[in-house]
Amino acid sequence: MTVRILAAGDHFVLNRLFVDALRELDVAGDRADARLPELDIAELTLPWPVEPFGPVAEVREASGSEDELIGALRGVEICVTQMAPLTERVLAACPDLRLFCVSRGGPVNANLEAATAHGVAVTFAPGRNATATAEHTLGMILAAVRRIPSTHGELMSGVWRGDYYTYDSVGPELDGGTVGLVGYGAIGGKVARMLAGFGARVLVFDPYAADDGYAERVSSLDELLSRSTVVSLHARATPETSGMIGAAQLAAMPEGSVLVNCARGGLVDYEAVCDALESGRLFGAAFDVFPEEPLPKDSRLLTAPNVVMTPHLAGASKETAQKAARIVAADVGRHLRGEPLAHCANPEVFRLR
Repeated sequence: MTVRILAAGDHFVLNRLFVDALRELDVAGDRADARLPELDIAELTLPWPVEPFGPVAEVREASGSEDELIGALRGVEICVTQMAPLTERVLAACPDLRLFCVSRGGPVNANLEAATAHGVAVTFAPGRNATATAEHTLGMILAAVRRIPSTHGELMSGVWRGDYYTYDSVGPELDGGTVGLVGYGAIGGKVARMLAGFGARVLVFDPYAADDGYAERVSSLDELLSRSTVVSLHARATPETSGMIGAAQLAAMPEGSVLVNCARGGLVDYEAVCDALESGRLFGAAFDVFPEEPLPKDSRLLTAPNVVMTPHLAGASKETAQKAARIVAADVGRHLRGEPLAHCANPEVFRLR
C-alpha cells in the first residue's frame, strides 16, 4: 500500500526537512515489520517569509492560497506544513485528507471546527522554538539594559557618545537584579534557567505553572510588576491576556525598568509603552512582536527612545526548523501505525469518525 503525503513547506521549514524527517520513518525499524506503508511524497513551496503571512479566508497567519493548496492535495491523505491554510473550502474540496500536521506551536492556520466536521485530525509542534525564543529573549534583555543597538548605530554613523557613561544614562545589571516573567511555559522556564546563570532573581506570575526551583512564584501580576527591574512576557494570547500590560501596569513598575515582549503583540498597549518611554518612566523596551505586522511606518515605536525591535524572528533558528519537521513526522508515523497522536489539537475528531 502507498500513502500520499504533501509536504507544503516554505523558506524556513524547508520541504527537504519534512521529506528527510518522513524518510527517517522508513529506516527506524518500522519498515521491517511492515507496519508502515510506502510513502509517496509530493512537494509545494509556500512564499513565507519572503512574503508576509496573513489571513486566508477564515484562518489567520497563513501563507499561500486555497486554490493552490486544493490542487496540491488531490488524492493526498496527509499534509505536513507550517503555514498552509486549512479552511472550510479546502476541506470540502479534499475528501481524501485525514491528517493535517502544522509544524508550529499552535495550529492558528487551521479551522479546527471544520477539520473535525470533515474527519481530519490536526496536529501541531509544541516546544519547537522554545530554546531559540528563550535565547533571543535574553539577547533582547541585554540589548535594552545596555543600549547596545542605539550605541552601535551612533558609532557606525561616526558619533562617539561618551555621555552614555553618565550615571542617569546607564542601565542595571542582571546579577543581583530581579527579573519578572509573565507566563512560565517551555520558553519562560528556559529563560529562568539562563537568568539564573547571570545571578538574577527570577519572579514568575503564572497560575498554571509548576515550581521548578529556578523561580519564585508570586500571587499577582501587580506584585511581579512592582518588584521587577526587568519584565519579560511569555503568556499566550487569549481574551484574558489581551492588553494585559497597559498604562496602569507600566505605572506599577519601578521607575527606570525595562519591558520585553517576545510572545504576542496583543499582550501590550504599545501607545502606553511609548508614553512611558518618552516620560522616562521606562528605561527601555524590547519587542519582537507587534499588534500589526509588518510594523506600520508611522508607528511611534520607531521614534521612541531606547527601543530594541526585531521583526518577529525570536523563534528563528536552524534547530527550530529541524525540530518542527521531526515533531510532525513523528505524529505521521503514529497515524500510519494506528497509534494515538501525541499533539492532536482536535482529539474529538476520533469520536466522530
